[in-house]
Amino acid sequence: MNAILVGLQWGDEGKGKVIDFLCRDKDVIVRFQGGNNAGHTVVIDGKKFIFHLIPSGILRKDKICVIGNGVVVDPKVLIEEIEVLKKSGIKVSPENLKISLFAHVIMPYHRIMDTLREKNRSQKIGTTMRGIGPCYVDKAARCGIRMADLVDIDSFSRRLKDNLEEKNLILEKAYQAQVFSFDAILKEYQVFAKMLTPYVCDITDLLYPKKNKSFLFEGAQGTFLDVDFGTYPFVTSSATVSSNALLGSGLSFIKINEILGVAKAYTTRVGEGPFPTELTDDMGGYFQKKGKEFGATTGRPRRCGWLDLVILRRARILNNVNKIILTKLDILDDLKEIKVCTAYKQNGKLLKNFPLDLSAVTPVYETLKGWRRKTEDIRSYSGLPAEAKKYIAKIEKFLDCKVSYVSVGEMREAIIKK
Repeated sequence: MNAILVGLQWGDEGKGKVIDFLCRDKDVIVRFQGGNNAGHTVVIDGKKFIFHLIPSGILRKDKICVIGNGVVVDPKVLIEEIEVLKKSGIKVSPENLKISLFAHVIMPYHRIMDTLREKNRSQKIGTTMRGIGPCYVDKAARCGIRMADLVDIDSFSRRLKDNLEEKNLILEKAYQAQVFSFDAILKEYQVFAKMLTPYVCDITDLLYPKKNKSFLFEGAQGTFLDVDFGTYPFVTSSATVSSNALLGSGLSFIKINEILGVAKAYTTRVGEGPFPTELTDDMGGYFQKKGKEFGATTGRPRRCGWLDLVILRRARILNNVNKIILTKLDILDDLKEIKVCTAYKQNGKLLKNFPLDLSAVTPVYETLKGWRRKTEDIRSYSGLPAEAKKYIAKIEKFLDCKVSYVSVGEMREAIIKK
């Protein structure tokens, strides 16, 4: 069974833990987009692992983990991630970690330009300033540097020289910023190249003979950060939806059997942009504190709100999801009443279609009874409180899609199959 796993909200849905769970019976785990602007967290025996580029399936033995061509790679971050895992006793080698030749490389000027652009925008995007956007810009502008170039000193030198002529001119004239040294970057990235060369390969050639193995494709961020279908311009710089999984990996010969969508039992987002169900009162603070809603990559506090079923239904359609995985149900344990958004109003009228501008809508809520009982130690669906089951049933009916798994805590084993 081959599967694609995507986030159905604005990211931070708990995909890292879910990937770790699902890849038990998968052979190959493939990351197909994004960069180190996203973090996946897995907790095993009380120890927390945070992943930025490497698929969290690396924690499982005998898996092949792949960083696909749709990912933009900061070599320094990747090397640090490899070293941290090795020091924790996790096997990371060219045998179980593969990097696509065609993945683009984040350069020092990408990070600086990301920061300068955000600083000078009248309308802030909320970028992580990791250089992801400018790297994707260079990819589209056909002046990017790929992993294939990084491991070829002549190609890398030529492309770096061409790029610095343009980037330094922009930095100096447009931003009055310090320019970059060709020799300094070349020296630094030669070290990176030496360390990463054993991991770099043609993913398509490598995995075509293994096409009958079981694959799991993992996305980063969430549906409403998709560069086309998200809350533009407050989005990421890549396609986060399921249809990008094969394009971002070069594995179009893999037949997909199921598409899994991950959603929190409430809603969060990081950075700027519209958020119809956002709570700025004590209830928002409750979710933030109890849910530990702080970014795994940036540490930024997440904005919190009630579950928005309208965006979830839209995300289910956009991704063609056939199974829902609901996370952080336990965060609702203490609530007497729970609200869910089931419609939007604009100018006092109910909307029939999904709106172009989410900042112009008002949520319409239904109130459900809470269960006021701890769920974090429950390991069977039958053991969940009746009100929790009703909450899940409400989600299933509204989305016309089955909730297959429910997560009730951050520990690896705190997941219930329905």
